[in-house]
Amino acid sequence: MSARFTTREFTPGSGLEGRESNSPEYRPLGDTTDPREFTHGSGPERRESNSPEYRPLGDTTSPARPWRRPSPAHHAARPSGGAPGTPSLRLVERRPLRVVDVALFYGERSGGIRTYLDAKVEYAQRTGAFEHHLIVPGARAIRREHSAGAIHELPAVRSATPNGYRWPLGTRPLTTLLRELQPDVLLQHDPFWAPRAAARAAGGHALMVHHGSVALDAAAFRGPRGLYAAGFTAWLHHSYAHADGVMSACDPRADMGRDASVPLRFGLDPVFRPRAGVRRGDHVLYAGRFGREKGVFALVEAARRSGEPWPLWLLGAGPAGRELQQRVRRLGLRDRVRFLPHLTGRDALARAYQRARRVVMPGELETFGLVAYEAAASGAATVACSTAPSTRALGDLVRTFEPGDVDGMAEAIAAARASEPDLDAALAFAAAHQWEPVFRAELADLERLAGAR
Repeated sequence: MSARFTTREFTPGSGLEGRESNSPEYRPLGDTTDPREFTHGSGPERRESNSPEYRPLGDTTSPARPWRRPSPAHHAARPSGGAPGTPSLRLVERRPLRVVDVALFYGERSGGIRTYLDAKVEYAQRTGAFEHHLIVPGARAIRREHSAGAIHELPAVRSATPNGYRWPLGTRPLTTLLRELQPDVLLQHDPFWAPRAAARAAGGHALMVHHGSVALDAAAFRGPRGLYAAGFTAWLHHSYAHADGVMSACDPRADMGRDASVPLRFGLDPVFRPRAGVRRGDHVLYAGRFGREKGVFALVEAARRSGEPWPLWLLGAGPAGRELQQRVRRLGLRDRVRFLPHLTGRDALARAYQRARRVVMPGELETFGLVAYEAAASGAATVACSTAPSTRALGDLVRTFEPGDVDGMAEAIAAARASEPDLDAALAFAAAHQWEPVFRAELADLERLAGAR
């Protein structure tokens, strides 16, 4: 389902003409005119005096009221009859839960975090089950409205070109926006974008979403991993201390000393399923980030040690891309290894899985392993490290190897190449693990938490 958005840029003095007379109004910065005092031609003459007001980002003047999306949940029914002087009763429906996700690592070539968030936006629009706002860094301040809420981009500078990541310009735009949105539940997807200040500004139930791990973050850098791990551990303890709970797909106790209060679940886009008539190649495929922590260098070494000179296709981008190419040349594998650019479309990625002879997810530090999940559901013979949480759900659809065992990886790839994937089992797995039940279960968890606050 394609998302439909209305984009609004927040620039001082924007009149945003052409609005309905009963729609929320957006007043330019510094406009102190009473909304009821309009003359003909100066604006929407019939604007309700109690209509919601929206102020541009950064406006520190005292607002008439914070911005709230109008909801049919506030319609009431007044019973007739009753003795004179008896207070009337009204039946008031509960408004939908207001959920805000804040994600720093949401780039053009992001992995599992963006996949999860994009699927969540689509689910919110399709079902209307909750009001949803996604806050991410962008080139400028902009809001893209949709039927269930909005996607908000806050000003940031590009900091990681291979993955399209941006670093926000200060914390005030984030905290100002959160005060306006007033979420029931705030989900913070990283420990770096002012998590404590953001939680205070939001005022609702704050959950830290644990996507990575100390070991994974430390492995991304050259040098003393023990020192890096100690620093990351201290930072996580500091950043997560304010949170009302933790959402995670893996056990977070080793990193922050507390259990997960809500499971982080993943699902599948409908495009990830076996398809008839797809001709498979003879190559082994890696799809993902070119980073030391992802195990891609170990995969290249496994290719060198393999008894059969199978072709290896490396699909993706990342900070270690140049170093990876140098390693391939140094090992004499240039004729066997092919580098391919990152694929942005889900359908294109599904076809890449389906056309590969085998798909390998070599990382031993994966905190879920969405690549193996999607590849196996697409009908590809899949190999992954046994430590990836997703392998527990995949069962016989995946062949595993133990962490640090490069020879074991090569043997698992050889065994997978000698077998044929079970397409019926892959189709059943794909049908049973769609995003719909994932977000229904998550929403139930969030409503329980918000109600218990």
